Amino acid sequence: MSRYKCIIFDCDGVLVDSEVIGNQVIVDLANQLGANIDLEYALQHFKGNSLENCMHQIEDLTDAPIPKSFESDYRRQSFEKFKSDIKPIEGIKEVIKKLKIPFCVASSGPESKIRLNLELTGLLPYFEGNIFSCYAVKKWKPDPAVFLWAAETMGFEPKDCLVIEDSPIGVQGALNGGFDVYGYTAHDYKDELQIKATKTFNDMIMLPMLMNC
Repeated sequence: MSRYKCIIFDCDGVLVDSEVIGNQVIVDLANQLGANIDLEYALQHFKGNSLENCMHQIEDLTDAPIPKSFESDYRRQSFEKFKSDIKPIEGIKEVIKKLKIPFCVASSGPESKIRLNLELTGLLPYFEGNIFSCYAVKKWKPDPAVFLWAAETMGFEPKDCLVIEDSPIGVQGALNGGFDVYGYTAHDYKDELQIKATKTFNDMIMLPMLMNC
């Protein structure tokens, strides 16, 4: 039996396969401003970051203030792409259906984005009422605030919870809060998670087995 009493899932790249979609939209918008970056750059520098942080990085790349419309343009265009292209992470539905302990989602994105992507992938009913957004606490990973809020609301101490993350920033945020964190490495192209995460795995179906180790 697992010693964990609750699982806190990240959303993008852990529950829904959205990282490439969202980052490509950022790349396209940034390149219109002269950033001259590609998707590989975005996945390395933007993945797991708040949109505000990404925007600051783009300002540094272009040496110019970012347009006020950037965030609204990103939300509109990414939501359109999510509606046509997003899929659940392979195996996640099967894992969730087998879980015998409470679970929730804690994400850097706004709740509207989290809810949209969970709804589009058929996952929303499993997380209704247990959605935690960094926008609500106004602190973003690697600050552990959203994880601590999720754990407290779910009724558990950090030591009793397991966080599932796919980005170095998210892993560090969980560690900063005193959580064990498993790194999902299916899209960890630079092998960045293994040196920090409590454990790593590259197939979601492996998660229940790992938890019982």
